Amino acid sequence: MPCSRAGVLLRLAALAVLTTLAGCEHRTGVPTSQSGRNPTDKILIRGNGAEPDSLDPQRAQSIEAQTILRDLYECLTSLDQDARPVPGAAQSWSVSSDGKTYAFVLRANARWSNGDRVIGADFVAGLRRLVDPATASSYGQFIDVVRNARAILSRKLAVDTLGVTAPDEGTVVIALEHPAPYLPALLSHPSTCPLHRPSFKQFGNQFARPGVMVSNGAFTLSQRVLGQYVLTHRNRFYWNNDSNHIDGVKFLQIADENAEYMRYRSGEIDVTSGVPRAPLSDIRKSIPDELHLGPALGTDYYGFNLSRPPFRDNAMLRRALVLAVDRDQLVRSVLRFGEHPAYGWVPAGIQDYQTQLDPGSSASAPDRLREARRLLSAAGYSANRPLHFELWYNSTEVHRLIAVAIAEMWHGVLGIDVKLVNVDFPTLLGDIEAQRVDMFRSSWIADYNDAQSFLQIFASDSGENLPHYRSSEYDELLAGAATQANSQERRALLERAERVLLSDAPVIPIYFHVRAHLVKPRVQGWHDNLMNVVYSKDLSLAP
Repeated sequence: MPCSRAGVLLRLAALAVLTTLAGCEHRTGVPTSQSGRNPTDKILIRGNGAEPDSLDPQRAQSIEAQTILRDLYECLTSLDQDARPVPGAAQSWSVSSDGKTYAFVLRANARWSNGDRVIGADFVAGLRRLVDPATASSYGQFIDVVRNARAILSRKLAVDTLGVTAPDEGTVVIALEHPAPYLPALLSHPSTCPLHRPSFKQFGNQFARPGVMVSNGAFTLSQRVLGQYVLTHRNRFYWNNDSNHIDGVKFLQIADENAEYMRYRSGEIDVTSGVPRAPLSDIRKSIPDELHLGPALGTDYYGFNLSRPPFRDNAMLRRALVLAVDRDQLVRSVLRFGEHPAYGWVPAGIQDYQTQLDPGSSASAPDRLREARRLLSAAGYSANRPLHFELWYNSTEVHRLIAVAIAEMWHGVLGIDVKLVNVDFPTLLGDIEAQRVDMFRSSWIADYNDAQSFLQIFASDSGENLPHYRSSEYDELLAGAATQANSQERRALLERAERVLLSDAPVIPIYFHVRAHLVKPRVQGWHDNLMNVVYSKDLSLAP
């Protein structure tokens, strides 16, 4: 989605805030470090990757945007240091005996950044806006477990029929289509945050601009300079402001990991969004205590465009390409960050779930490659009828290295010459949506810790179903799991669904993600977790 733009006057008005919060290097008589920063300031500098697509919580899609929004807004629930759901704007919740109705009790002292009380109607408004077709949110289907959400998204029912009500100012009641034990975790996602209704009434979809946004999190939006940074400062009305040890956060938008790393080493950044691969050995030797690596709930994959030849209605061809990819070699030779080869779709670490494996993953390498060649021939391709297609991927060094390595595997095993097309990420997304690609690189990162978060994206009606996969068997298994109150039966249905997905091969899972950050010793309270979520309010800065 296009980035929101602040007007020139708003930028000039925010300059005073910037000078107050981040202008330590301009103070007279205050000692500064080599980077020009005051070593005693309480402004956290976070590297945050590429430019966020939007700071509108119901419209934002990118991880970069969601990292900022988790600081600006507070949902009904939050995540603790182990990424488990805990009270957020709601101090408690209860669930009915049939598991289909949740009641959330809001904190009496929860406030918006202008001092208004946060009330139940604000959450009703936010969730209604999320599923409103006029919002065109990519996360609208995220809450399709809520009663009538699907019908609203398909324009069959009015927005005000959504199963979310506020019987009084301090309560939010959510009625579900079926039991969803993952609901508290789901409701920590920024897309489910409340809407400040007076601001939205006055500014419409422009309510998320600096100088205009009213938010209910630990921080408020001060300034946004496109392509450079987003600046926030402390929300003095936040209900738990006394426990916040950070006065402000400056999110630096640096898409190049090497450039971000150089600025980290020069002392300009406290926490990086990632870690470049080339200097990893030096990092492990010189600053090992600052390196944070570990598993994360994410899968990188190649998707087939199933809406047209050569991959439409040709599962044998897709399976041949899947079997010819040696993920173990990619992890050893290209990735080297501790990633795990993805021979399934759902990564390890998901609660109450056993990751399923590709049907051919247990075979020896010679047998697997022999089967790949047999399937290619059975699909109708040979030296006399060679296969031609394009693989599109977005511009980063690691994606290029993986694409080159996999293309070489396909050439060596199957004799296929693949054309590699390297484009920027927005262009790639547009071409995928327009179905102009044969095969594409993408990834999926869990929005909550449940297998449903990974499997639901390939449902026939999912807006995140980039390959346009359609399987009535898969849909029926997901629907059965959704209505299953017994946790063991639900797990069994979801695991069967993953096996169907792997057999049909609409995608090639490549590797499971790791989280990678560099964190300065002055940052206290940093905690690693599978969801890779760390709220700035939980950190502090040592002098």
